[in-house]
Amino acid sequence: MNLADKYPKLFQNIQDKELEIRHLLSIDENYQDYDSDEFEFDYEDYNYIIYIAEPIQKAIGKEKMEELMVKLNNKKEFSNFLATDIDLYGVQTNLDENEIISLVLGVVEEIA
Repeated sequence: MNLADKYPKLFQNIQDKELEIRHLLSIDENYQDYDSDEFEFDYEDYNYIIYIAEPIQKAIGKEKMEELMVKLNNKKEFSNFLATDIDLYGVQTNLDENEIISLVLGVVEEIA
């Protein structure tokens, strides 16, 4: 999939048109980790952690990053949403990783 073709408004502000999804955002399943002292997102309340990477942050700017947080918080697909930073969110959803990627990049494209 050519991301620049699918998300043209976003990629008009990104110089490297060959970026892959992993360079744009990270979606990690949240689970109980007994070896970690970090419990920023309770695994029972937030089953995925979303990190918006620097290329998107630079492409849309701080104001649009704040708008992104609000729009994602209002998505019905997320029953719980917690932003601990402008680029880091915990969500509770029934979507899978690919569906979350499409949803997030779709919102980014909408506001770009």
